[in-house]
Amino acid sequence: MSGLKDGLLAGKVAFVAGGSSGINLGIAQHFARAGAKVALISRSPEKIAAAAKTITDEGFEAIGLAADVRDYAAVEAALRQTHDQFGKIDVVLSGAAGNFVAPALGMSANGFKTVVDIDLIGTFNVLRASYEFLNRPGASLISITAGQAVRPAMFQAHVCAAKAGINMLTKCLAMEWGPAGVRVNAISPGPIADTEGMRRLAPTPEDEARIKGRITLRDYGTKTDIAEAALYLSSDSAKYITGTILNVDGGSELGDASGSAVMG
Repeated sequence: MSGLKDGLLAGKVAFVAGGSSGINLGIAQHFARAGAKVALISRSPEKIAAAAKTITDEGFEAIGLAADVRDYAAVEAALRQTHDQFGKIDVVLSGAAGNFVAPALGMSANGFKTVVDIDLIGTFNVLRASYEFLNRPGASLISITAGQAVRPAMFQAHVCAAKAGINMLTKCLAMEWGPAGVRVNAISPGPIADTEGMRRLAPTPEDEARIKGRITLRDYGTKTDIAEAALYLSSDSAKYITGTILNVDGGSELGDASGSAVMG
């Protein structure tokens, strides 16, 4: 794959939460190809075992562990098992997320809580529980956030609230853990091709064309784009970067670039 640097993470250990599919699995595969030993967690034992197998089938070291990010004790146990098997952890990626489209008045309190629990509480659980097992200084912690953190959207109150929390959590932990040499950053993907999220948000060619027409670069990103960003933030090339929300979104956060507001 273009952009990969053999051995960039050689000898390092990476822990990926939400790694059974999509963007997060792509990141885990990228980490492994760059030389890291990788542990992945997700709720489904079957799915996470299959995800780990995609990595081991390429000849790399990986384990899949079943754990729900909403369960702090389960996350901590998975981190401990990773540490016991692979050693101190150098890279932590927290990417578990939930979403559905609903107006606030059509959303139950439990529906709102579920997304906040998975996205925000889950991110805290993964990052907080990992601290004991980190190879610090030099450890890199990365969360996956979204443009809804800074750009309000109708029918996404739950996601906007959760992602905004992730952004602020990232900055707070960067300040608290920086003196120990631990870097904490986040990646904010834009619309990414071949993901469940975009299949739901743009199920028809017309929907896809409408969304692409609003993006500054006029196209979806790829899972490799996000994985490359995660690899960069995990490498020594980013050793002086912390507390940053890295937009990998084709300019989506700049706003609607369709020109409709100007052209009428």
